[in-house]
Parts: sequence; C-alpha cells; structure tokens
Amino acid sequence: MTTLDYEKIRAALDRIRPFVHETPLLSSSLLNQKLGHEIFFKAECLQKTGAFKARGALNTLISLKEKGQLPVEVVTFSSGNHAQAIAWSCQLFKVKAKILMPESVSRAKLNATRSYGAEVILFKKRSEVEEAVYGYQERGAYLIPPYDHDDVICGQGTACLEALSQLTTLPDAVFAPCGGGGLISGSWLATRQSSSIQVFGAEPLIANDAARSRRDGRIFHWPDSPPTIADGARTLHISERTFQYIQKLDGIFEIPEEEILYWTQWLCSLLKVHLEPTAALGMAAALQWMKSQTTQKRVLVILSGGNVDREG
Repeated sequence: MTTLDYEKIRAALDRIRPFVHETPLLSSSLLNQKLGHEIFFKAECLQKTGAFKARGALNTLISLKEKGQLPVEVVTFSSGNHAQAIAWSCQLFKVKAKILMPESVSRAKLNATRSYGAEVILFKKRSEVEEAVYGYQERGAYLIPPYDHDDVICGQGTACLEALSQLTTLPDAVFAPCGGGGLISGSWLATRQSSSIQVFGAEPLIANDAARSRRDGRIFHWPDSPPTIADGARTLHISERTFQYIQKLDGIFEIPEEEILYWTQWLCSLLKVHLEPTAALGMAAALQWMKSQTTQKRVLVILSGGNVDREG
C-alpha cells in the first residue's frame, strides 16, 4: 500500500480536467452574517453524475488507459453515487460496467446508473454486495472500489484542490463528509501545501465507524448498513488505505439525524441547489467547530452530491 501525497492529487486534477466540470464555489451572505464567519461551499452537487465520485472513477480509468491497462470490464459495489460515476466513466471509454448494489439504494441513483448502460445486480443487504463483488473480480473484471484505491482517492481529492485554487485566500478549515473515507483522505492530501489548514471529517452519529476507528486505533466494522438518512455514509467500514489518512485529520464530527435533515433543507433554500443528506454533513460539522472559535474564520465545506429521489 503506497503513501500518497499532494503531487498525486495535482496530477489527478490535470488528468481529469478536460472531462469534468470545474464546479463553482457558493456562499450565502445571510448565513455568513448570521454565523459571523465566511463560509464557502464547493458545489460538487453540480458535478458530472451529480457528485464528486465522478472524479475518482474517471481518474482511475484514465490512469489505467495511460498504462495501457484499460480493462474490458469493470465491477464495483456502491450505494449509488460511485455506481453512477463508474457507469458514466465506463461509457466514455467503451468499457463494460457491472454494478452491485443493495436493494435499499435510492431509486434515482439506481435508474441513473442503468441509464449510463451499466448492468446492475441487486442484493438484499450491503454485506452481501461486498462479498459478491470479489467473485466477479476473480473471473476477470477489474474492481474499482468506492474508496479503497489510490487513484480513486486522488481523483476525489481534486474537489478540494480545485476549491483551494478558486479561493483568493486559503481557508482556516475544510469540512467534508466521511463514508468510506476517500473524499476526506483526498481532501487532507490536497491541503498539504499549507500546514495552517485544518481538515475535519463529518459522519452520521448512527453511522460513526470512522470516528470509532479513530478512537479505538483499529477499524470498526458494522454487520450491515447503518440506517442513516445520509445514504452516502452507509458504508460498513473504512479501509486500511483510508484509515492512515483519517488518523491524521484534525477531528471527525458525529452528526445527529435531525441536524442532517435541518442542514439539507436549509442549504437547499439558501444556496438554491439540490443536495442529498450526505452533502449536509460538512456544514453541520462546521457549525459545531465555529461555535468554539473566538475570531472570524474562513471555512470551506465540500457539498458532496445532489442525487435525491423526487419523492424525498
């Protein structure tokens, strides 16, 4: 297992730039005035496929192509956003995509994944999905997991790196949701050019495997998906690969469900964008952090995605 660095994130951004959106930074003067801090939101809800996951999937496939190792078929497992990202990226490079998903997946994410031409196989539980995927890998499909892959982490980290380049002054702190840990690991790596930037993860209180892992010094495993509304954070566990970066974070905030709902609704209203609940985790965490600050701070919050079912 290699140790990644800032230069790998920068190379990934150069690699994927022609294919992805440079998503905007949003802000709310009302929110800034109310809280007394300057908050910028990286709107990955406006990214290709509606989430930051497009960056990691694309970086992995382009890296394989550069090495002359583009596979005939890719397999992965996902609760939704990574599934869409893999399906879209594979469509670009005319690679077959096989996606394993739990039956509880959002209908919007399921339908979008199929619309990109991927073959979707549903399983009753997330644990069954993760067990089954390795059988397809053994039969020759190339596995691109949602977060446990160096090129995936580097691609996902480009969201933070791009945001830092859009700011005229660097932030005091960066906040991003943590499911399997790919985005927060990549975000930590993207900030390593400035030791003054703090980086915090955010996860649901009822799906707090990353926070538990940090406290215990070993990876905590759920037997099956936690019932959080933030479906992007329903991972069973982080990986050894992401754990090494999660241990270096300045902290992880554990967010109650009611706060996730509150900030999902409030940010949609303030910023005029569609957000899925996972995307609101960073703002809920930032609020907790800002309450303890004695001077005005500049904060970057990564809004991870905006793929939601119409019915809510």
